[in-house]
Amino acid sequence: MLQKVSICVLLVAIGCTLAKHVELPAPYTDHCILDDKTNLYDPSKQFDIQWFDINLDLPPSERWKQVAGAYKVQIKELIGVLIELISPIFPNAVDWADDVFGEMALKLPQPYRDEIMSISQVTGIPLGQITMYNIFYEIFTVCTSIIAQDKDGHLTHARNLDFGLFLGWDPVAHEWQISQKLRKIIINVNWIKNGKLLFKSNNFAGYVGIYNGLKPGAFSLTANERYQLEGGYYGMLKWAFGLEADGKWMSWLARETFELKNCELKDNVCRVL
Repeated sequence: MLQKVSICVLLVAIGCTLAKHVELPAPYTDHCILDDKTNLYDPSKQFDIQWFDINLDLPPSERWKQVAGAYKVQIKELIGVLIELISPIFPNAVDWADDVFGEMALKLPQPYRDEIMSISQVTGIPLGQITMYNIFYEIFTVCTSIIAQDKDGHLTHARNLDFGLFLGWDPVAHEWQISQKLRKIIINVNWIKNGKLLFKSNNFAGYVGIYNGLKPGAFSLTANERYQLEGGYYGMLKWAFGLEADGKWMSWLARETFELKNCELKDNVCRVL
């Protein structure tokens, strides 16, 4: 099992860095539409994103049922593109994902194991594929965040959608295929504990970790990664071989930080992370 996982992590990492070749329609140019003063950002779109409550007082197997039921079709479409992208490396990618990542799911720590298994049951998507989806960002590393302050002192903490970069180019829409699918499953989450709001996050439906989170009145956090061996692939391999059994997947550590009772204190947050 451990050897399977370690080999798979390396192969998927290599595979995901290879751009999928497609023939671009003629004539092809590198014209930037921003030069036409086209504003791609529409602030009003933020209100189209649906809000869900994740109640941490419920058993893990019950927490994500509403989200999984509402987005099962879109999650399946996203995973279908992921499978298509790794198929050149693994011709039997579906069976491979079901086997290797399905076995890995049984080794995951709680509460994530039960949450992921529940999402699999509700969506009808095999456990291995849901597990692969939940650790994929750890393998493919991009995204960038900015912090800006306006003249009135208001702070803005933002993160772009680099996730999907180089993963299957759509020559007609001029977009990365993974990014296209991810846009359809963006949700906002209120995390509830003891009947009260604990923190907020911006998630992809079916993903149980945290990329972007906000603790009201305390701090905000966004995740950005770059290709590094130490702490990245090396850390995954140590976890897979049992050399660091208590190692944390990045997005799960972020979530656990928000769940801490004393995470309002900056020093405590920095120490944990």
